[in-house]
Amino acid sequence: MSEKKGSAYGTPATDTSFRRTYDLDEYAAKAKDRETQEKEESKARYEAKLAGKKYYKPMTGDETHTRARRDVIDLEANVGKVTLVPAGAGTGKRGRGAGFYCGACDLTFKDNMQWVEHVNSMQHLRNIGETGEVKKASAEDVHRRIAELWERVQERKKENTTTLKERLEMREEEAAKEREARRIKRQEELAKKKAEKEAAEKVKVEYGEDVRIEGEHDEDDMMAAMGITGFGTSKKK
Repeated sequence: MSEKKGSAYGTPATDTSFRRTYDLDEYAAKAKDRETQEKEESKARYEAKLAGKKYYKPMTGDETHTRARRDVIDLEANVGKVTLVPAGAGTGKRGRGAGFYCGACDLTFKDNMQWVEHVNSMQHLRNIGETGEVKKASAEDVHRRIAELWERVQERKKENTTTLKERLEMREEEAAKEREARRIKRQEELAKKKAEKEAAEKVKVEYGEDVRIEGEHDEDDMMAAMGITGFGTSKKK
């Protein structure tokens, strides 16, 4: 009789326990949830179309207010570049194709006008987690924004500085700002110490000299605990 030959690792040749196993019930539940969500979305889209409205993704409550865009949209980043797109990757605008692709909405646009309009649309804002509403700015927000813009202007000015004289003037301005900040900090510390001292003196005036201040009677307390009443002589005069 021929004996069964094992593999080089000492396991039977028909052993497939090393293969990855999948929980069929778990994936079936995920597929069912996805189908349910797709049906609900299709129904909401159909109802919005009948009402003459445009469908937007429902908000979950975790969205933030829409803010001004900090970065400039670079429409010429892919000019002169070759992009390999799999055949059948996109159908119409849906999916990734040749052009301006939006990963949040899974849409591709062929020209820059459509791309800019999409980036500013409510559909895109909802998909990136924004409400589409702008927060009303307070006076403090306006002052902070002006300060940020001023700092940005100063940084650009520093980058364009070329002559040694201008660099020395900038360094002198920075040193003056540092000295002023240190002076203000010293004044605050002195004012704090003065206020603490006045408060301690006020307590003594109100309650007399018998009031205990932290750390003032530590030596007397230690002597009393050791049974020492004093270092005077016990001889009678």
